Amino acid sequence: MKIAQHSVVTLNYTLKNSKGELLDTSEGREPLVYLHGVGGLIPGLEKELDDKVTGDKFTAVIPPEEAYGTRREELLKLVSKDGFQGDEEIQVGMQVQLQTEHGPAIAVITKIDGNDVTLDLNHPLADMTLHFDVAVEDVREATEEEIAHGHVHGPGGHQH
Repeated sequence: MKIAQHSVVTLNYTLKNSKGELLDTSEGREPLVYLHGVGGLIPGLEKELDDKVTGDKFTAVIPPEEAYGTRREELLKLVSKDGFQGDEEIQVGMQVQLQTEHGPAIAVITKIDGNDVTLDLNHPLADMTLHFDVAVEDVREATEEEIAHGHVHGPGGHQH
């Protein structure tokens, strides 16, 4: 069966950056199980998976525009150091969770200048060309309930 809209796909993957450094992998963990065609994966990887079948192995190079986008200056926010609660000393490189009008978001502290803290809300993989090695382990039709809910149920699926 070929991967198409509303296929449930099980895959193993390894993700590296352009320098060959490992960013993420399913090796040693559960394979990734997702519902195809509903935006569960980055667009470039979904395109590469179209029409693949169980047993296919391939390498995909995904440009930033088809992955996590390009860095945007407007996603840099200047906030006051007074806004941070807790005893933990804030440092450059720390990840913090913010409440935004679109819900919670993760930001990285990129600069601390006196009382001014610069937060970067860009995705950590923004501006990166991503190199995926993918092995398709299984392809099946989604159930009507999975399609209605927009995600996989049962083993390997995300429960809500």
